[in-house]
Amino acid sequence: MLTKTLVQLYKRDLEQLKQEITAYKTEKQLWMVSNQISNSAGNLCLHIIGNLNYFIGAVLGKTGYVRQRDLEFSLKNVSAEEMVKQIDSTIAVIETSLNSLTEEDLLLEYKQNPFKSKVSTEFFLVHLATHLAYHLGQINYHRRLLDV
Repeated sequence: MLTKTLVQLYKRDLEQLKQEITAYKTEKQLWMVSNQISNSAGNLCLHIIGNLNYFIGAVLGKTGYVRQRDLEFSLKNVSAEEMVKQIDSTIAVIETSLNSLTEEDLLLEYKQNPFKSKVSTEFFLVHLATHLAYHLGQINYHRRLLDV
């Protein structure tokens, strides 16, 4: 079933996110931006956590999570240790939420869809996986630029 594959992919990429966040030489570097790079790795990490906890946890898993998207980009200086804890919590939410879905659930329209056209839950879950991978790549590139 697709959900098992997605759980594996989300876990793989979120484990990699933890490695990226803890690989920064200093926590100050997590929050560095420049004229050309407006989002820090720390804010991208918080954005990934908020995005997945809302769209998978709250919407599909009924966790009650309340997203504060503005804070994902405005909070600063959250410790790497705290972000790792939040990533671990997000992994648990994803496992619980996705493992409760049926094949029929995946075919249903995703109700909190931010897109203009209707999409299935299956489509939206794949979109979220690619969104995670996109930002994970940005964080990796950001970290390696600072390591030079």
